[in-house]
Amino acid sequence: MGCNDVNKVDLNVPFSSKREAEIAYGTLSVDKEPKRGGVKRVVSVDDRFLKVHFEAEEVRSLRVSINSFMDYLLLVIQTIEKFGPQS
Repeated sequence: MGCNDVNKVDLNVPFSSKREAEIAYGTLSVDKEPKRGGVKRVVSVDDRFLKVHFEAEEVRSLRVSINSFMDYLLLVIQTIEKFGPQS
């Protein structure tokens, strides 16, 4: 890959409802990517889907960012399953 190539990954995470997707968005969009990591992350909600777009020049940085995000996402999903979405 050339020095200006950007690696991209898009995730579309389905939830049972739009409310659950909004809860995940509200929780996960607060944490911004560190500038030194060189990863750009954009989080949005489309109906009951949490959409996440990652971009980075270095594949390693992209992988680390996605792994970290997935850990947080799993925790959010487990919390929603245990306590249910707030009304």
